[in-house]
Amino acid sequence: MTSRDAAPAQVISVAASPVHSFSKQPQPAVSLLAGLGVQGDTHAGHTVQHRSRVAADPTQPNLRQVHLIHAELLDELNAAGFDIQPGDLGENLLTRGVELLALPVGTWLHVGAEAVIEVTGLRNPCSQIEAFRPGVLAAVLGRDEAGNVVRKAGIMGVVVAGGEVRRGDLVRIELPPQPHRALERV
Repeated sequence: MTSRDAAPAQVISVAASPVHSFSKQPQPAVSLLAGLGVQGDTHAGHTVQHRSRVAADPTQPNLRQVHLIHAELLDELNAAGFDIQPGDLGENLLTRGVELLALPVGTWLHVGAEAVIEVTGLRNPCSQIEAFRPGVLAAVLGRDEAGNVVRKAGIMGVVVAGGEVRRGDLVRIELPPQPHRALERV
């Protein structure tokens, strides 16, 4: 589940925002808190923190504690003429060398010395992406050969084990037992 190039799977950037805004500010490091998410980030919590989900049912478990995007997506968007920088798409962790979208549900991502994130599903890109930069929503949505929607805007996870995460930290992938379940939007 790592890219075919020789580069190690690693964290390129970490970001957080204490307020409900689309983009997050890059930080030197973030602390992941078990069962909660990124310390000081508005989406941290045991129950849902995304405003639309809170409005629907505030008692839902928070399966979106940490948002991860692969830097290869930013490369693709920037090659298409968009100016997208780390944190711009609201991700907490920007990785390189990990095929995030190919991971099955339940994958554990060991990040840095102690942190572990369990992958819960795909981020469902919304109109906020289009409001951030016109054309980006279409660029992060596609269709596969069967006509199914392909969501490329990253994945979501929950914090299993806390720890500090910073740029350059390595990412080790631990797949769940078979049979694997493909990611769906959460």
